[in-house]
Amino acid sequence: MKVVLLAGGYGTRISEETDLKPKPMVEIGGKPILWHIMKIYSHYGFNEFVVLLGYKGYYIKEYFANYFLHQSDVTIDLQTNSLQVHNNTSEPWKVTLVDTGLDTMTGGRIKRAQKYIGDEPFLLTYGDGVSDIDIAKTVAFHQKHGKALTMSAIQPEARFGNLAIDEMMNIKSFIEKPKTEAGWINGGFFVCEPKVFDYISEDESCVFEQAPLQNLAKDGEMFAYKHEGFWQPMDTLRDNQKLNKLWKENKAPWKVW
Repeated sequence: MKVVLLAGGYGTRISEETDLKPKPMVEIGGKPILWHIMKIYSHYGFNEFVVLLGYKGYYIKEYFANYFLHQSDVTIDLQTNSLQVHNNTSEPWKVTLVDTGLDTMTGGRIKRAQKYIGDEPFLLTYGDGVSDIDIAKTVAFHQKHGKALTMSAIQPEARFGNLAIDEMMNIKSFIEKPKTEAGWINGGFFVCEPKVFDYISEDESCVFEQAPLQNLAKDGEMFAYKHEGFWQPMDTLRDNQKLNKLWKENKAPWKVW
């Protein structure tokens, strides 16, 4: 089963980093967040990736084209134009890099991956969020219900603390950043049947999270896999700092490998 990674957006909310590189290449602990996401899937035995490129896609192409240079010690003999690699730590990955257009929306990007997926189920996620979700259990849940799509559902932390105040204005309890009571939201880790492609138009303006998912839900073809563990997108510089702090302190919940 291949893993499709959406990696083409502009990442405008973290422009401090994305002026120079695409958002999936913003680093956590010296490695791109894209690498962290791929390591999660690889831990569960999924090692074939289709990366959907857009904004500054050449940056991602260069990274994988020269992966051994980024990961290993090398000796370069300029006189003979030879290269010797030491301590190669390459991953067992097969990576297909697909240019899907600079301004193409998520649905259009996914549709352009169809020819690389074929008529088989696939995994799908965004290139800017990490989680300790159990991919194997998510796939098993998907296979059990037999519908077109499984979406991970999570309850994000509230932005602010929660106060319980009685009629005398006494604060009875305080919870710093509790799980939001607004309900479950899209956690971004999907399992898809090829039937999902039938719901996506060829139009580059097609947004996967709008008509395709709405129609899948309307047709009873979408199930939720509830994940109550760690989940963190990297939307802002503050998010990036939080993730780097967790990694530096060896407290990164997504490091399941």
